[in-house]
Amino acid sequence: MKRSSFYLISLSILSLTLLTGSCDKKVKGCTDPDSINYDNLAEKNDGSCRYEGYGVIWYGEEASAGLTADGATALTYYLDGEVVGSSAASVYRTSEPGCGDDATVSVTQDLGKSKIRTYTLSVKDQTGFEYWNTDMTFEANSCLALELTWSSRKKK
Repeated sequence: MKRSSFYLISLSILSLTLLTGSCDKKVKGCTDPDSINYDNLAEKNDGSCRYEGYGVIWYGEEASAGLTADGATALTYYLDGEVVGSSAASVYRTSEPGCGDDATVSVTQDLGKSKIRTYTLSVKDQTGFEYWNTDMTFEANSCLALELTWSSRKKK
């Protein structure tokens, strides 16, 4: 009798454990296919999704002519104070590029857990003179093309 009671209690505990434990066994991870760490096996979003945005910075012939006439030979590009690229002031585009095209500075930005994030872009020449200072808003999985235009930004 003691043995059958023991088996009955053990079976009841095992059944209860299996029933209650199996409900919360969903695989956790990033469930957003737009993220860089998407997990197609995840059934429950655990808040770990991370995103990247892409940008291309460029200028045309007028800006290039203005830069070189002003004595600029090399440009350095900064996003929130971090160097993200450089180019010769004499190199320009005749049409809007896509991310990764020639005669541009292409940038991949870690947006963290946000699908959209704004950074401050600063472009300086070889002497440290700042020709442009503007915002760049990156969106997850999209390419932002930002044209820098010339408006008589001469050194003083």
